[in-house]
Amino acid sequence: MVDNGHVKQFAEFNNLGDSPEEACGVFGVYAPGEEVARVTYFGLYALQHRGQESAGIAVTSGDGILVVKEMGLVSQVFDEASFVSLTGDYAIGHVRYSTTGSTYWENAQPVYEVSSRGPLAVAHNGNLVNTDELREWLTGLGVTFTTTTDTEVIAALLTRSEAATTADAIKEMFPRIRGAYSVVILTEEGLFGVRDPYGIRPLCIGARDGAWFLASETAALDVVGAKFVREVEPGEMVHIDHEGLRARRFTDERNPSLCIFEFIYFARPDSVLYDRVLYDARKEMGMHLAEEAPVEADIVIPVPDSGVPAAIGFAERSGIPFGEGLIKNRYIGRTFIQPTQSIRQLGVRLKLNTLAPAIAGKRLVVVDDSIVRGTTSRKIVEILKEAGASEVHMRVSSPPISCPCFYGIDTAVRSELIASRLSVPEIRDFLGADSLHYLSMENLVNSCKSPKGYFCTACFDGEYPIEVSADMKMSKFRLEEKTGA
Repeated sequence: MVDNGHVKQFAEFNNLGDSPEEACGVFGVYAPGEEVARVTYFGLYALQHRGQESAGIAVTSGDGILVVKEMGLVSQVFDEASFVSLTGDYAIGHVRYSTTGSTYWENAQPVYEVSSRGPLAVAHNGNLVNTDELREWLTGLGVTFTTTTDTEVIAALLTRSEAATTADAIKEMFPRIRGAYSVVILTEEGLFGVRDPYGIRPLCIGARDGAWFLASETAALDVVGAKFVREVEPGEMVHIDHEGLRARRFTDERNPSLCIFEFIYFARPDSVLYDRVLYDARKEMGMHLAEEAPVEADIVIPVPDSGVPAAIGFAERSGIPFGEGLIKNRYIGRTFIQPTQSIRQLGVRLKLNTLAPAIAGKRLVVVDDSIVRGTTSRKIVEILKEAGASEVHMRVSSPPISCPCFYGIDTAVRSELIASRLSVPEIRDFLGADSLHYLSMENLVNSCKSPKGYFCTACFDGEYPIEVSADMKMSKFRLEEKTGA
């Protein structure tokens, strides 16, 4: 067991990047005759980048639900012994990054509840904006909450419904929910997938040899040998059981607004969204950067790993050679061994080290996907110049992040977003870079190959597709300290 009292401290220590962090990844499978828990394990393994704080799997054969969940990575939570008891025809799984809700075992998912229709397990990616209102209403009905997650609120809504079927309960209760959510639900009736009317968080459907799958990303389908069928539509519910897959809308509202950061950073580059391979989109972002902000330089280097496709695109379009100048320690991962103060002060050096012979005396173009607070980017510029770089030109494959997210991304409050208080020249000076350029919104959208209206771009322009209360906008807290997924 992990000492949960120290989890948050170490998570912050290990989160050395300067990009936003995603909330969660979800996976579901119906595969009679297969080891569904093992299949779910590999699906979650492919989604590990979406959350590293906890992992869980729930299984059923239609006669009860068993849930196993724990703090840590998928490979730390499950072993061969885990699969002995996790047997059934259906399973759902979850990996969590706590943008909201404390980092404790109680908040790990799937969440288990019992309704008049029988047991259910729920796993959720996203963040609700009317959690407090729903909690107050449910508490008035006698519901007692044991976690601080939005997911328990969703489960409680389903539990309180007196509808005869889970599908009817979803149609009755989910229109009450406001916010971003992609949810997988396991009951004795089968597997359900639900996506909010704005489709802010991704959820897709796969199939293989009579088996059906739900996943946050198509890369998870690839890992388990499933063929991508389609995305779950915004405002749609899908029900999977021995009769196959059936889909119905639980609301007439439909306003596609996929989080554009899925294209920029969150999803794996080998995943597909809106029929676009994300690697291709990110490479094109780099090409547009080269067109928008040309510079005389000797080498283009990425901030690994998320900056690699855009850096390749920049190099290809500019004609400047692509190379490596920052080497990532891919095994720093997640640790519960407390670092000393002197080690903690090393900061970014624990995760990134310079390849000094490749950059000494060189003019560098450094490509990253985003800048949130600026502290990590500043350290990167510093260590590159210490290693002998003569010039460091920062290029960012997204616009400046100036507004907080309320839909399930761990961005700081507005005052901590460097672009909310400094101009681009001022940010350049803060970073110590010789030049700085952010990709334009126009070319970001062009790279995604879908209209701007199909995306949520609120972190760049403050245009929130789902209404957020003034109190929520003005609250002076980090989103991970509120209730949520």
